[in-house]
Amino acid sequence: MKISYSSSTNISADQAIDLYIRSTLGERRPIHNRKAFENMYKHANLIISAWDDDKLVGISRTLTDFSYVAYLSDLAVDAQYQKQGIGKRLIQETKAHLDQDCMLVLLAAPKAREYYGPLGFEQHPSAWTLKKA
Repeated sequence: MKISYSSSTNISADQAIDLYIRSTLGERRPIHNRKAFENMYKHANLIISAWDDDKLVGISRTLTDFSYVAYLSDLAVDAQYQKQGIGKRLIQETKAHLDQDCMLVLLAAPKAREYYGPLGFEQHPSAWTLKKA
């Protein structure tokens, strides 16, 4: 299996929703709101996708200024393709598009808390979120 990576392939809302469901990230994203997904992908600054031929198997979606900070808002890999280095490579490809000193920030999903430490991420004790009322 040869996985290819792209920073220029347009991802449709339907493709993204399908991948999020297959990756379990759909448990924490508005998969029943197609308009939200359209906006999520329309307004993201950096999207890296992973492909097995024409099948979308992974994605990193980032909001960034490319210089100081990048918020890796979504990292999703199809459950059937996990543990093959695709997520790690998506992070590497994301970092390759950022300035060398640009900080990469994320909020880990509960099932992924142990994933990021071995990749060099440091846990930060003061993350805050403000949810809609």
